[in-house]
Amino acid sequence: MEKEENQNITSPEDNQDIAKETKKPEKTLAEKNKKETEQEPKEEIKEKSPEEIIAELEDKVVRTFAEMENQRRRFEKEKEDAFEYGGYSFAKEALSLIDNLDRSKHVLENDDKLKETEALKKTLEHLDIIKKDLISIFEKNSIKQIDSLNKKLDPNFHQAMMEIEDDTKEPGTIIQEIQKGFTIKDRLLRPSLVGVSKKVTTKEEKTGENQENPENK
Repeated sequence: MEKEENQNITSPEDNQDIAKETKKPEKTLAEKNKKETEQEPKEEIKEKSPEEIIAELEDKVVRTFAEMENQRRRFEKEKEDAFEYGGYSFAKEALSLIDNLDRSKHVLENDDKLKETEALKKTLEHLDIIKKDLISIFEKNSIKQIDSLNKKLDPNFHQAMMEIEDDTKEPGTIIQEIQKGFTIKDRLLRPSLVGVSKKVTTKEEKTGENQENPENK
């Protein structure tokens, strides 16, 4: 038993030798990495000349000033639009007041009980005064009515709701105004709803059309 124990016990010198042997692979790896890095070609860093640096700086300054100018113009445009068209939504909704006045007037005029009475006349007069005042207030704020009657249909300002046969007017002429249109400055607030004239079709033309389009029968 004592012999076996003596065989397993190692001396301090033996431990030092073992430690040296274990450290050897680490040193060899480090040496290998050193050699590889030494063999790799170093990238040459090209220094910019003063002229190139100045040119880059000038380009950056020019771009910065251009961006600042664009932002200033956008800000000015937004400010002008806010000042001129800030009440666009309110004005569009306010037009319903004029529409309601016209509807009320139409209902009263068609009421058989009120026809030709003093009460009706006075009521209609008051409604007309209120409407004129509203239109006057709109005009002071650059909100104007679109003149439509007896003018050619313009899709930018008019919306055709019906066609009416009329040989006294050129086809496409506005001969009826269903609802008034309005503009605010140079923008359309609401298009005019209109009826336009069309050529009167005779019986012969109608029969000819039916013969060409038998599906319409």
